[in-house]
Amino acid sequence: MLIINGVDSATLNNPHHVVSGRFHKRSHMDIAVLAKAFAIAIGGIAPAIAIGKIGSKAMESIGRNPEAAGKILVPMLLAAAFAEAIAIYALVIAFGIK
Repeated sequence: MLIINGVDSATLNNPHHVVSGRFHKRSHMDIAVLAKAFAIAIGGIAPAIAIGKIGSKAMESIGRNPEAAGKILVPMLLAAAFAEAIAIYALVIAFGIK
């Protein structure tokens, strides 16, 4: 019998495992909650990084050429909106996971 960190193989193969002295049945709901968490986490990290880079590069270019601020602002806002849409799609997908 294999014992790793106090968990033996019989416990791992049993669909009912003891949690705080009570039996807990593993179900697809546990996996769905985990999938929702990953969808939001991964779907939120990339847009956050993208929006940060968009903003920093826009401010850097405005700092180099302040007269071009009006021409830079609109494309920056559009790019940020497209990046934010990816996060919204991830949220919709997370709500769709059953």
